Amino acid sequence: MTTGVGTVGIYVRDQDEALEFYVGKLGFAVHTDVRNGDYRWLTVQHPEQLSFQLGLFKPGPPVHDAATAKTLSEMVAKGAMPPLVLHVDNCRSAYEQMSKNGVEFTQEPTGRYGNVDAGFRDPSGNGWKMIETGRNSRS
Repeated sequence: MTTGVGTVGIYVRDQDEALEFYVGKLGFAVHTDVRNGDYRWLTVQHPEQLSFQLGLFKPGPPVHDAATAKTLSEMVAKGAMPPLVLHVDNCRSAYEQMSKNGVEFTQEPTGRYGNVDAGFRDPSGNGWKMIETGRNSRS
């Protein structure tokens, strides 16, 4: 019997740059940062979701050959990967705070479908949708 998903990974072009973004700008915390030769297993956690880890992985050996790693990196940079979703209590407030922290948004908070959402990308190109989930959601 399974107990749930513990880690989901995304590809990043530079793990140190990704770490600075996710910890320094989004407020995540480092969970695991270990190396085995050139391979680095780096995961972060949202401070209110301790049972889940987001892996920040660089395409390359031993998982990918050079050509595959290059293709994956190019696809991420173009925003071709599926978006990630960040739930927040108040989208407009989170937008203001994250903007002050240096997050560059691709979409300002917008009311739709009875809720408010905004969009941003990480330095590697991974797209994020930030969705208001508070009880007082409004458009």
